[in-house]
Parts: sequence; C-alpha cells; structure tokens
Amino acid sequence: MNRVLGDRKAIAILLGPALLVYTAVMLVPIFWSLGYTFFTGNVLEGYRPNGLGNFQHLLEDRDIRSALWFTLKYAVTVTVGQVFFGYLLALVYVFGLRRYSGLVRTLVFFPVVLPTVAVAQLFQKMFEIAPQNGLVNAGLNGLGIESVDWFGSGSTAFWVIIAMDIWRSMGFYAVLLYAGLVDIPDDIVESARLDGAGTGRLVRHIVLPLSLPVLISSIIFSINGTLKVFDSILALTNGGPGSETTPLTIYMFQTAFTYGDYGYGAAIASLLTVMCLIVTLFIFRSSRRDQTEA
Repeated sequence: MNRVLGDRKAIAILLGPALLVYTAVMLVPIFWSLGYTFFTGNVLEGYRPNGLGNFQHLLEDRDIRSALWFTLKYAVTVTVGQVFFGYLLALVYVFGLRRYSGLVRTLVFFPVVLPTVAVAQLFQKMFEIAPQNGLVNAGLNGLGIESVDWFGSGSTAFWVIIAMDIWRSMGFYAVLLYAGLVDIPDDIVESARLDGAGTGRLVRHIVLPLSLPVLISSIIFSINGTLKVFDSILALTNGGPGSETTPLTIYMFQTAFTYGDYGYGAAIASLLTVMCLIVTLFIFRSSRRDQTEA
C-alpha cells in the first residue's frame, strides 16, 4: 500500500477518472454559471454584456429580499425541527425501544423514500378547504372551530410546508443520529447510571457531548439542504399565494427559465452558493471553538 501511495503514476491512475468526472459535472458548471452573471439575455435572444448590473439588481430587487427572508426563515425552522425530532427519535431508538427499534426505524423512515409529489398531494388533501374539507379542517370542525384556508395566506401555508418537510425527513436524521449514538461505549453509559445519573443528566453530560460530531454533521447537511429547497415547495404551493412562499431557488428558476434572464438567474444562484458556504463555515468554526473551550 505504501508503495502505491508513493507512486505518482498510480495516484494519477486511481484519482484521475474521478477528478475528471467531478470537474466536468461540478466545477465546470459552477464557473460557467459564474460567467453568466456578467451577461443578460438567453439562448433565443442572445447574450449581451452587463458588467456588474446583475449584482446591482440583487441589491435593489424587492422580490429577492422577500425570497431571501422566506429562505432563511424556512431553513432555520426546518433545520431545527429535523435535527430536534430526529435526535429525539434516535434517543428513543437507543434507550427506549431497543427490542423493536428496527421496526420503528423502518416505519419512521418510510416517508423519506416516498416521491415528493406524492407527499405534497397528501398534504394538499389533508389541509384542503374546497371542494370539501380535508382531514385537518374536519378535525377542527369536530372541535367546533371553523375551517381554515391553509393555502390562502402565506403565514398558514408556511406552517403547512414546515410540517410536511419535517415529517418527511425526520426519519432520515433519526437514522443518521442513531448511527452516532450506537457508537457511544456502553461502559461509559453504565458507569454514569451507577453513579446515579438520571436520564436528563445522562443525555446532557454524556450522550450529547459524545454525539456532537454527528450532530454537527446533521446540522450542516440539513441547513444546506433547506437553503436549496425546491421540489417540495414547488409541488405543494408553487411559491404561492402570490410569491409569499417563494424561496430563492424557485425565484431563480422563474427568472432564468420563465422570464428568460439567465444572467440574473445565475446571480441569484451565486448568492445562494455564497450563503451555503458562509453558513457551513460558521457552523464549523463555532463547533471547533466549543470543542476547544471544552
């Protein structure tokens, strides 16, 4: 193995194809998209140099502020929900349902493999008000509460989106965090129990610190995914009512492919990329600082 790793030709043969594919699939499109930001137009009309006009438009566009605010609000809320409920489920798997955890993990994970459009249709039927009340409004009527037009305003539609995306993804984070919890040595947990540590103290002082690396990875994975949300919102509300539930990704798609402005769409994509990088670096730095202080 040392002879292979010390041979530059062997390294080039082993890594070359993968690097070539990665460059063609990832790096070239990134720089190609960055080049579009200095132009305006599309394939049919042709491209015209625009300098920094697209970035200036980003600073002046009111719709981008609305989309940015919705994206950040959605990302923070869903990330907290995904990781929190996923971690609770992982704790239940390890400490509460050891015997039946395999069956429960399978049932909770099932929504993850469902098509996004199918899940969106399910939630549309559950929360609909016309032509007949869905399951949620029927339940409210049974309690003497009037039906709510959940998709009639941005505030209520937002919480339907949140509920759907947390429900369909918390099983994935439960399994991911469960993999980190089972790596905690049993002797450490048993020693803490013998010393009189209750469940709360055990989780706070033993389980949580030892599972912090996988927890940080889950947060980074979740925040990057939620910042780039597209399909679930497109299938459920299509950014409506109006543009109240339009994230940056849908606004970018509409700008580039509906209105034919590839340059401004690429500028929005660049903004989203920078956001993901900043958030990831911030979480990494914060976690390393906490571990150093600890």
